[in-house]
Amino acid sequence: MKYLLTEQTAGIGIITINRPDSLNAMNASVVTELSTAVSNMIADDDIGVIIITGSGEKAFVAGADIKAMQQMDAEGALKFGKAGQNMTLVIENSPKPVIAAVNGFALGGGCEISLACHFRIASDNAVFGQPEVLLGLIPGWGGTQRLPKIVGTGIANELITTGKQITAEEAHRIGLVNQVTTQEELLDTCKAVGQKILKNSPNAIANSLKCIYESFDKSIADGME
Repeated sequence: MKYLLTEQTAGIGIITINRPDSLNAMNASVVTELSTAVSNMIADDDIGVIIITGSGEKAFVAGADIKAMQQMDAEGALKFGKAGQNMTLVIENSPKPVIAAVNGFALGGGCEISLACHFRIASDNAVFGQPEVLLGLIPGWGGTQRLPKIVGTGIANELITTGKQITAEEAHRIGLVNQVTTQEELLDTCKAVGQKILKNSPNAIANSLKCIYESFDKSIADGME
């Protein structure tokens, strides 16, 4: 793949978005490659946990590639937006836990990729935000759906309508990330959590994730069926 690095170690698949000169910004090719890489790891019986991270120490994903978007016509922009939505659904619907190792800026579409993961662990230099309103846009890859479910409606409303950025510590305080660690320890921390997950039944994990996400659209009673 042109823009991704993939590896497998001890039952854990690691996907690294590799455009450090562009702060790992997402263009159409990266969206397609990420969807494919996650799908391939879901199909690989030797992998039980997936980690997504960014190359370098500055950014997880700093958002969409604005230069590439400026060259799109209306049809191309719509196609790009839909592809991004589908990509986040591939991540979210994975029966194998997907961990976001957020190693820097996670803005716009980058934040939305992290939201699609089953949980997030961040380095202490990570920054989160949905700044789309500052550009006259709205979060288009599920931010308006997933962020309220993770941090609550009030906090999500504030983050989205102000477009402000928050630190890793603030993200941890509001429940957006599960842990904050150093840049140097981030990947090892994610792998350690992954190894704990791998000790458990894959079928039980897959069914648990399915019940959790299906319950969002059902009553409590229906979700427990």
